[in-house]
Amino acid sequence: MSDLSDEYEEEEEKKLHDLGEYEGERNEAKERHGYGKARLPNGDRYEGQYEHGKRHGQGIYRFKNGARYIGEYRENKKHGHGTFFYADGSQYEGDWVNDEKSGFGVYRYPNKDTYTGEWFAGQRHGQGTYVYAETGSKYTGAWVNGQQEGIGELIHQNHTYQGKFLGKNPVGPGKYIFDIGCEQHGEYELKQTEAEEEEEEEENEKSVVPIWKAQKLTPFTICTPPHDEVPPASDPPSAPDMLPVFDIPPAHDMPSASDRPPVPDMPPESDK
Repeated sequence: MSDLSDEYEEEEEKKLHDLGEYEGERNEAKERHGYGKARLPNGDRYEGQYEHGKRHGQGIYRFKNGARYIGEYRENKKHGHGTFFYADGSQYEGDWVNDEKSGFGVYRYPNKDTYTGEWFAGQRHGQGTYVYAETGSKYTGAWVNGQQEGIGELIHQNHTYQGKFLGKNPVGPGKYIFDIGCEQHGEYELKQTEAEEEEEEEENEKSVVPIWKAQKLTPFTICTPPHDEVPPASDPPSAPDMLPVFDIPPAHDMPSASDRPPVPDMPPESDK
């Protein structure tokens, strides 16, 4: 019996050692419960609320590599609202679900780019706006699994593109709206580039380039109802009946199709 008892005690001591050092409140079962401070065996540190031995509630987790998380926990996982400061200088502030970015949040990248919008399972997913710090251009619209996909707008200094996106590329019918007062309608076709080496023949490794096919040029149009259908002042049109009107920057020369910048690349999110 004594041998079994000794083995049990050694196992329990090992478990306690694996949890690291702890200073704080405990419940009747001797579990970490309430406010406390812990130093993990790997050098990470946590200070905040515990519940039945797990991080639960508000807390601050500091990683040994310099990263830190400040926010809500549920059963040892980031859950709720919180801010993660990554070691590479990037930062995410927003909603978390089961240790993943999910809900609404703002991500600031090391190169000063920002994404503001919806997330799901750690990726940009839903409606959101990505701003490219270097050029001032921004994409606003739909995202799927971290990529622009669906209806969106790519807004540059002196013109805006409206249409559908797939991956980071515009695809299908769309139009350019120029600040000199005109619109160019057309369609983007994705042209597959040839592989540099014959061995690289897998479809997912081949890159595509969007090619703009201009079709017609029209004056800038703003959605307004016909004169005889203008509602009285006391009965204004509801929001769904009106198209959005975008602020137009000062006039510049209209760029040709070859001068239009492609969609810039986006840096990946950090893991820690």
